[in-house]
Amino acid sequence: MLQRQRTGSVICSSCGVLVGVNDESCYNCGRHNPGLWGYAPVLRALGRDLGFVPFVIGSCGIIYVLTLVASRGAMGPLLGPNTQALFLFGASGALPVFGAGRWWTVMSATWLHGGILHILFNMMAVRQLAPGVASLYGPGRTVIIYTLGGVAGFALSSFAGAYVPAFLFLRGSQITVGASASIAALIGALMCYGRRSGSSLVTSEATRYVLMLTIYGFFMQGIDNYAHAGGFAGGYLVSMVLDPLKAERGDHVLIGLACLALSIASVAVSVVHGLQFF
Repeated sequence: MLQRQRTGSVICSSCGVLVGVNDESCYNCGRHNPGLWGYAPVLRALGRDLGFVPFVIGSCGIIYVLTLVASRGAMGPLLGPNTQALFLFGASGALPVFGAGRWWTVMSATWLHGGILHILFNMMAVRQLAPGVASLYGPGRTVIIYTLGGVAGFALSSFAGAYVPAFLFLRGSQITVGASASIAALIGALMCYGRRSGSSLVTSEATRYVLMLTIYGFFMQGIDNYAHAGGFAGGYLVSMVLDPLKAERGDHVLIGLACLALSIASVAVSVVHGLQFF
């Protein structure tokens, strides 16, 4: 159970020093409401990311299995859900967004995947990148960056699929899914931190990831480069607004939780709305 601590000391949810549970700000890092209304000990037990990585992996895994069930045996290669199942659960792209008016799918698509290798590699990337971003920005801001960056990526891909002619390896998508837009947003957050703080180590690591995405996008078929580019740009811009050199605030955690709730709700809305097409 979520037992609230009302008195005594707790560990600051940002920097890890002892603070009073009711202190308005951390004397060490300046974070507002470091005790998170007395729930900091419970939330800290989930890890530095407050359980975000297991939540993403678990939710994506469950939704992936549901899309396989919805495919009713008519699956694509490598255990890939069929297009109808992906559309039902909230795939984004020019057809869902502009053709069917399912604008909320720019948020739901990041929780869907097109095959076993697709979800495996994306979840490995989330597990590798998210804890590091959470240590720099805090868990609440990490969720905000992940969510809004994904929205930016799928919005750009959907727009390009509807209105921008294909050019070399840049082409918008009619149907698109995957966590890679949000993963690109985490890379954008690392790049923003590196440039903002002057850390050459973080900047070089982010640059390495950008080069990997670019190479994959150029040589591999089916890569949504517009989603990657939009996710990276969205993550970078959101990170600039949040300012990585300032301490995370308590309300960032609440906003992050709201982002997760809206994301899962967008999948549910997609299913309810999508049933009319089948």
